[in-house]
Amino acid sequence: MDAVDRPARLAVGVIGAGRVGSALGVALARAGHRVVAASGVSDASRERAAERLGVVTSRPEDVVAQSDLVLLTVPDDALPDLVAGLVGTGADLRGKLVAHTSGAYGLAVLNPAIKAGALPLALHPVMTFTGRDDDLRRLTGISYGVTAPDPLRPVAEALVIEMEGEPVWIEDENRPLYHAALAAAANHMVTLVAESSELLRKVGVDQPGRMLGPLLGAALENVLRLGIAGLTGPVVRGDAATVRKHVDALILAAPEAADAYVALARLTADRALAAGLLKPEAAERLLDALGGNVWT
Repeated sequence: MDAVDRPARLAVGVIGAGRVGSALGVALARAGHRVVAASGVSDASRERAAERLGVVTSRPEDVVAQSDLVLLTVPDDALPDLVAGLVGTGADLRGKLVAHTSGAYGLAVLNPAIKAGALPLALHPVMTFTGRDDDLRRLTGISYGVTAPDPLRPVAEALVIEMEGEPVWIEDENRPLYHAALAAAANHMVTLVAESSELLRKVGVDQPGRMLGPLLGAALENVLRLGIAGLTGPVVRGDAATVRKHVDALILAAPEAADAYVALARLTADRALAAGLLKPEAAERLLDALGGNVWT
């Protein structure tokens, strides 16, 4: 990155020094910026501010007063009220970069701050954060969903690159769908694997992780490399009798899991049919096994 593209060294404030805010604060500090202030409500946030960022927490409006770049790293549902509250306190936002890290929100949520003179950015790190030190290592090389006004796009992308990330431009109106895609993949995967592990324990598998790890690793590698063409299993084979056995077993053992299985099997069959991997007659047999017609 050319020197002209690099943001000046910034005084950084973090409002919401939780898992995400503290990790990004560290990444910015490693890039040469200065974390000067942070706010946090919980004991854990205050501890992270002290241990990771080296600052004592203060009020959000005080964080703004000390900062050139203000990171808003609170849960999505808290973001609109936070922005409105900051403006309501009379915090001087003129000329300050104000960046939120929500995936689903675009720039509109920052409108009150924009009207008060703030320079808006949306920088969403595509990573799961646990609060452990592993978070800091995992930041290297990840993607960030970036949205900003055109004049600020180089600044937003430069900040991401400085954090050793890859900026990926997301149009403002596309952020809800962008975030839905990520949540469906990552969050639902956790639920599915946890559910599968519990079912395996019910049939006597002591260490389901050891059984699932190689299988899931191969499946993930296949889909990332081949897309839907990497699909295997009874649905794409058209094994309707096997699918029906699965549904019956799940209805007895875990009815809520049966509902999810049916919904995902229908979606899987739909995608396989559209890709030419599943023949129409096999799809019809699967429909009967799953108890309804979802294709048109």
